[in-house]
Amino acid sequence: MQLPIKITYRGLTKDEKIDNLVFEYAARLEKFCDHINRCDVAIEQPNHAHQKGNPYRVRLDVTVAPRHELVAEEQQMDNGSHEPLHKAIHDAFKTMERELRRVVDKQRREVKTHEGDRVRR
Repeated sequence: MQLPIKITYRGLTKDEKIDNLVFEYAARLEKFCDHINRCDVAIEQPNHAHQKGNPYRVRLDVTVAPRHELVAEEQQMDNGSHEPLHKAIHDAFKTMERELRRVVDKQRREVKTHEGDRVRR
């Protein structure tokens, strides 16, 4: 991604593998929208004192020109069966992809119109 991505960790230590995963997913966002101004990622684990059942929360804040601010937030529980943080990151970026597609479609005015609604000149 050409613009800087701000990654914030709360309740867990900074991890190079997680950073790389976030950069990889963020680069994919540019395929859907080439005019993203800002991408902030907050990764947190609020109750890190427990051994199991800790929720991971991932929040994406993306600003798209001219004045669109999009937010995607996902939460996954750590039940020991899979990588909950990776799943939360994946799901948050998938949600953001859908939001970006919606905004770009709206900007391009690719919303379907009925035959009777078209203006003839």
